[in-house]
Amino acid sequence: MLIEVLVALAVVAVALAAIGSLIATTVRGARSLDTHLMLAETARMIATALPDRDQFKAGKFSGELAGHRWRVDVLPFTFTGVDPQIPTPWVPQTVVIRIQSPSGPILQVNTVRLRRREAQ
Repeated sequence: MLIEVLVALAVVAVALAAIGSLIATTVRGARSLDTHLMLAETARMIATALPDRDQFKAGKFSGELAGHRWRVDVLPFTFTGVDPQIPTPWVPQTVVIRIQSPSGPILQVNTVRLRRREAQ
């Protein structure tokens, strides 16, 4: 009878270990998802706070928002499929938004924004 009790306790211990492992994995996944959501929300706030397209100039600027460090790089857009000789009223610019959470993970968003060509 003592052996049966020990076997039952071993089965319960294995089941509890498996359940504990599953809970730990779920908590890590939820925490990772929460961090990614906060980074994406911060990127959205930074993108909406960028200057209007008429005032948008190439360069770099950075700051901190709710503990998240961020940097925006505005670079010339390069694409070999566009003929630079064709006149257009728009100048495309590459915008790179990089956010780092207080716990370390980084999110980078690359996009293109159009700015009116300055009169020559």
